[in-house]
This record gives sequence, structure tokens and C-alpha cells, in this order.
Amino acid sequence: MHKPVKPDGPSRFEAREGPLTEQLRQRLSEDVPAPRLSSMTVSDIVITRTSYDDFDLNPSPAIPCADAFGVIVQLMDFQSHRLWRGGELVYEGGHAKGALAITDLREGWQCHHRSPFDNLRFHIPFSHLRDFVSEVGRPDFAGFECPPGTTDDVILGLAQALLPALDAPLQTSRLFLDQINLALLTHLTQTYGGLHFPPRKKGVLAPWQERQATDFLAAHVTEAFTIAELAAVCQLSRSYFIKSFRQTFGRTPYRWLTEYRVGKAKEMLQKDLPLAEIAIACGFADQSHMTRVFSQIARQSPGAWRKHNRRL
Repeated sequence: MHKPVKPDGPSRFEAREGPLTEQLRQRLSEDVPAPRLSSMTVSDIVITRTSYDDFDLNPSPAIPCADAFGVIVQLMDFQSHRLWRGGELVYEGGHAKGALAITDLREGWQCHHRSPFDNLRFHIPFSHLRDFVSEVGRPDFAGFECPPGTTDDVILGLAQALLPALDAPLQTSRLFLDQINLALLTHLTQTYGGLHFPPRKKGVLAPWQERQATDFLAAHVTEAFTIAELAAVCQLSRSYFIKSFRQTFGRTPYRWLTEYRVGKAKEMLQKDLPLAEIAIACGFADQSHMTRVFSQIARQSPGAWRKHNRRL
């Protein structure tokens, strides 16, 4: 059985807790049924295990809104729960062991577990994720897409590997925890964020060339340029650069820039800005051009995407 972590001395990790963990600890102090939990923070990512063995839990308090993603993996099968987003019931049912959910915590989430459960949650701040994708030369990251019903044996394996650390954090190597975090972020951004991490081999761009190329593309969202100019910043010929770029990113420079523009449009769609203004700011010819390209990549129109993903 795992218990709340109460470090009594210096630790190799930070013992800060996320908003959800603070709420659960408050419930533990009250005379009401509450789940067991253990939690730790590693490099700004809050890792929390919660579990309960009975059927009598009340609905959990709403999770405080935060500029972060919540990644939840189920450590066992569980039969029933209800999930609300912004006060609207969006799911009712159970999940299998290994089921994965990725939620945008800017939205108001609340859950009612109606059967025994055991899960592990990762609270990943947007700022930490932005630093990661920037460091690996992938600023084209625009968010996660994780369809309902997804199961992920990789995330389940990483979560299971962390369980001994949650039970005995003071005896856990910080290097081990950092490596788990790196594996987590790499897998999430590649599998659900559309990023491409090729093996380092002959014919790919060097890390400095990746940064130069992506920085140049991001700076020219609304400006015309030639492939020769882009290749020049990487000190390569045009033909060699095109092959190396595709080998590195899994897409052509044109496709990379198109997806980056759509990602930028998604960010701007969170604000009350006219679609025509967003289109020009993201380098599209006009609103109809943006709508056509956005719909091809996001599989819904900008207006529909805004309605479904608007920050609360």
C-alpha cells in the first residue's frame, strides 16, 4: 500500500505538490472517504499516484485550472467513473489497465470515481514542455491529440517503473527520475504531438543545423523566402539540405512550415480575434486559405476547433 510522502530530511527531488494533490490531502484530513496518494515533483513535473479500494467516494473537487497538461494512465482496470469538463458531462464508463488520457488543464475538469481505481498522473506545465521541444529543436509542437479509448503500454511501463520511487523517494536516484521524465516527454510529443525524432545517423541535420533551420522557418511565417536561403543558414547545398531536412523531421520544409502555421493559428484561436486577422498573422493568404489548410491538418475548421477548445 502506498502512503502520503512525508520526507523528513533533504531529498534529491523537490517535494512540491500540484493543485490536485493539495486538494486530495485536504480531503484526507477530513472525516470523509478519500483515496490514498503519494506524490513528488521532478523538474517541474508533478507525479501523483492515487488509488481507492471501495465504491463510496464522493465526486472529487474540480481540478484548479492551470497552464499545464494532465497525463493520466490507469494502473488497473476500473469499472465506472463520470468526467465533467467545464461543468458538462463528457464521459461515463470505465477504463482498462493502461488506458491513457491527456487533458488540457486550462479547462475545468472534475471526476467522480464510482469503483476501485489506481492511477498515476503527470502534471506537465506548458512552460516545461515548451523548454523541452525548444531544446530538441522542435518548436513546431502544437499540442497533443489522444483519442478516447487509447491504451499505451509505454506510458504504463514508465508509470510502473516510478512506483518504487514514490514509495521510497529518498533512496531514488535523481538521474533515474530525470531519464524517466525525458522518456515520457519524448514518447508523448512523438506519439501524440506529431514530432519526429529520427535516430542520429548519416544524412540528418546536426543539432545546430536543426535549430538554425527551425528558427529561420519560425521567423519567416509571414515572409517569403527560398529553399536556397534556408539551406544557406545550415551551410548546405539546396539538394542536400532538402534530403537531410526530410530525414531529420519526417516532413519537407514546406510541410513543417504549414504545420507550424496551423499550430500558431490554434494558439491565436484561444483569443477573441477575427479569423481573417489570425489568417494573415499566421502567413496564410486569407481566411479561406487558412480554413482549407487548417481543416486538412486538424480535421475540423478553425471555427469548430475554437468552439471545442476555447479556454474557460
